[in-house]
Amino acid sequence: MQPLRTVAGVGHKGFGEASRVRRAADDVRLLMPLVDLQPIDTRTMFRPVSAELVVLLRTLAPNDWERPTIAGEWLVRDIVAHLADTALRRLSFHRDGMTPPPPSRPITGARDFVDFINGLNAQWVATSKRFSPSVLTELFGRASADLADWFEALPLDGPALFGVSWAGEQTSDSWFDIGREFTELWHHQQQIRMAVGAPSLPDSRYLRAVIDVAVRGLPHAFRDVGAETGHTVAIDVAGPAGGKWTLVREADRWAIYAGIPDVATTRIRLLDDATWKLLFNALTDADAADVIQIEGRPELATPLLRARSVIV
Repeated sequence: MQPLRTVAGVGHKGFGEASRVRRAADDVRLLMPLVDLQPIDTRTMFRPVSAELVVLLRTLAPNDWERPTIAGEWLVRDIVAHLADTALRRLSFHRDGMTPPPPSRPITGARDFVDFINGLNAQWVATSKRFSPSVLTELFGRASADLADWFEALPLDGPALFGVSWAGEQTSDSWFDIGREFTELWHHQQQIRMAVGAPSLPDSRYLRAVIDVAVRGLPHAFRDVGAETGHTVAIDVAGPAGGKWTLVREADRWAIYAGIPDVATTRIRLLDDATWKLLFNALTDADAADVIQIEGRPELATPLLRARSVIV
């Protein structure tokens, strides 16, 4: 990580040298000890998290597979099927170089893309109703192990196979695409654990990586929020997997850095467990408002309640 330095404004997506942004007419400069966000290496995290989930699945009783989850209408078995599907898709399209079949109708915007992805997910989940828990477990176990092999061999630099759409990117770096896939694995396995009453994984570095990847989507979530240049939204996440990040308003966009200033326009405090639930669509609006502490201008905190690091 780069050493602390005092900056006014930040660079695009938090990478490279911080840019100097001309401030408002009064030229009041807010000094902030911030650091560039660095790429996150999640490649070696897929194998242990997937293996622990397989161990759990093999202990479940038949009725556990039919338990409801916080993932909408999906039952436990549906989430397992979805995880197997996404692993198999990634192996087919990325490792094997297969061209994905075209959508049944043209994708002309973000809503069409969301509908397309949701349709793919629903098709597989419906088909998987024919599979037994044992078959689903073995399918996920094999696919996830092969996927771990693939990701561990990939470089972090270079272009990704898919852009991270919830961060507003048409093209992304490889590490971000891999990290996005890890957030999918982690938050879905956590949904299963919650549904069956199993404990969370004890190693907090997994959740820390999930949150660190997910917050990269916040500048996109704040894209329509007007504020004066130099205004800040400090996000202070407490807990073993916590961290500190700050959104800074540049002349024409928001950007995110690690660290928080002594004085912020708006300061948001929440726990690590609440953070992933918020960003991965696992909280109602009322629950989200209850778990967040806000100081300063509340309207600058509202976009965080709507931010999602998943395709919804």
